[in-house]
Amino acid sequence: MLASVAVNLRSAASRAFSNSLPNYTFSLVRTLSPPSLSRFSVRSMADSAAPFKKVQIQRDDTAFDAYVVGKEGAPGIVVVQEWWGVDFEIKNHAVKISELAPGFKALIPDLFRGKVGLDVAEAQHLMEGLDWQGAVKDIQASVNWLKANGSKKVGVTGFCMGGALSIASSVLVPEVDAVVAFYGIPSSELADPAKAKAPIQAHFGELDSFVGFSDVTAAKSLEEKLKASGVPYEVHLYPGNAHAFMNRSEDGIKRRKGMGMPDEDEAAVQLAWSRFQSWMTRHLSA
Repeated sequence: MLASVAVNLRSAASRAFSNSLPNYTFSLVRTLSPPSLSRFSVRSMADSAAPFKKVQIQRDDTAFDAYVVGKEGAPGIVVVQEWWGVDFEIKNHAVKISELAPGFKALIPDLFRGKVGLDVAEAQHLMEGLDWQGAVKDIQASVNWLKANGSKKVGVTGFCMGGALSIASSVLVPEVDAVVAFYGIPSSELADPAKAKAPIQAHFGELDSFVGFSDVTAAKSLEEKLKASGVPYEVHLYPGNAHAFMNRSEDGIKRRKGMGMPDEDEAAVQLAWSRFQSWMTRHLSA
């Protein structure tokens, strides 16, 4: 039986977003990894290439691996991971994005440099160790790599931790042409959405309980800041859905249920993908 675990991410946010302490406290219930997800199998998925092309991107004095899938010459989309790392679910999202009409070239930068968290304790440890300013630079280098390799315009999308970084990229990365963020906002110390420069579409589950990060109050606060920014924006709420509702793989559903998120709403997922497709097509058309 999975144990109940309460995880306080205050110190994680301290390192991730700034030297101050934003009030982000995530209380995650029953968050041990499902037994069906063995450490070996998930790490093998993270390391595998198919159907991706693995590339290495240089920025400043460091280099990182990235996974690319999709049509050459198509608009590019940087797909930013959740706190788990580059695992099966973020790769599923990238493949889905590459298959959306009219065709996109998706790239996942490996922000954790090959490491994958298999339970909340591991994921928290990885996120605590993340250099978030460096992660923004990784995203910028990924955008520029796509533009140097055939994509005239490039968007950024991300989920949870990656959603927050996606919004931050609209503020901090001038090369970004559009953003779609799923259930995550940055603290104002990392990036103030009121200063966004690229169009932003954001998606949140109405039952999301991650206070100050992706709950309804946070979503409404984001909407007010985007209104002040002057950029085109949309903020969508999905009734009856909790955090990470886009994770629909078999293993992803098991993991969500193990974390106390039993909702399954395929209609909401398809609606969100439809909105994603329309937004990126509109803003990334050459």
